[in-house]
Amino acid sequence: MSSASELLNPAQLAIVRERSDLKGLWCVAHAWGVIFGAMALFVWFPNPITFLAAVVIIGTRQLGLAILMHDGAHGILCHNAKLNMFVSQWLCAYPTMAETLAYRRYHLTHHANTQQKEDPDLVLSAPFPITKKSFRRKMVRDITGQTGYQQRKAQILNALGKPEWPLSRRLQNYWRKLGRATIAQAVIFAILAASGHWYLYFALWLLPFLTWQQAITRIRNIAEHAMVPDNNDRFRNARTTKANLFERATIAPYWVNYHVEHHLMMWVPCYNLPKTRAFLIANGWGPRMETKANYAEVIRMATSKPDDEDQRGTLVHNARRSRLDGTMAEGFKPADDRAA
Repeated sequence: MSSASELLNPAQLAIVRERSDLKGLWCVAHAWGVIFGAMALFVWFPNPITFLAAVVIIGTRQLGLAILMHDGAHGILCHNAKLNMFVSQWLCAYPTMAETLAYRRYHLTHHANTQQKEDPDLVLSAPFPITKKSFRRKMVRDITGQTGYQQRKAQILNALGKPEWPLSRRLQNYWRKLGRATIAQAVIFAILAASGHWYLYFALWLLPFLTWQQAITRIRNIAEHAMVPDNNDRFRNARTTKANLFERATIAPYWVNYHVEHHLMMWVPCYNLPKTRAFLIANGWGPRMETKANYAEVIRMATSKPDDEDQRGTLVHNARRSRLDGTMAEGFKPADDRAA
């Protein structure tokens, strides 16, 4: 296992390690600017094309907020620790119904045990390859909002606690788990209502969140660890997927596709990952790194199981037993999704 000092020289390490309040804030401002800009485009030119474009663009930036929350959980989104946590929580996590500290506890376990039996994310990669039929069923559930609905239902029911609890206790439990996330939703609604377009909260905030964001989160999960060549090699138990401008705008925001680099040096801010890859390649590490040319290649590989071996399972959602780890799939039990 190679340490960072063996992968990069001191000057390179100093460059990729640098954290910037300005860059972190710019990434978050960019995400929100694109979200509200896409809404404005639809308001100015209301038609089916601008509506669908807005759903895709906004859903991608919602995933982007979750990615920036991920950097906040690592303590690397901003240089200032207090600013890092505030921005991560209130501008990234809570709007996407997540929680930075809960995510950190869960996610660091993933880093410590990547692709091992103790990895809590192993359930996301273990079922592959699957059939094309199974993949289509999953994508239909995502695009039609079924997955998103089940996740949010599970999250809310869990936050409300047991039905036999007194109402006051259930409300206290809800506030503890989802109170701040609820405030964030109310603020987004209030901003849109103040603009005279309250309906955008439902049409172009909740809808992308429950549909397109779910679909590309699934694609991202597949690309990062499904069918990696070697579960015990840090260069090959995660995957970097090259992304062109279109893919970055619709699937892979804020350098999330540089996943090998992130696992090799998880303290590198997302905005320094391209430099990290360039340095690694320049130092001769490129051939060892698991890399695919695009997301289409990853999906073809992940759906390589013959369709005549397709076995449609039973999808069961048990909201009250679902794990709540502050992740983008918070409130959803990943194991339930393997059946179909």
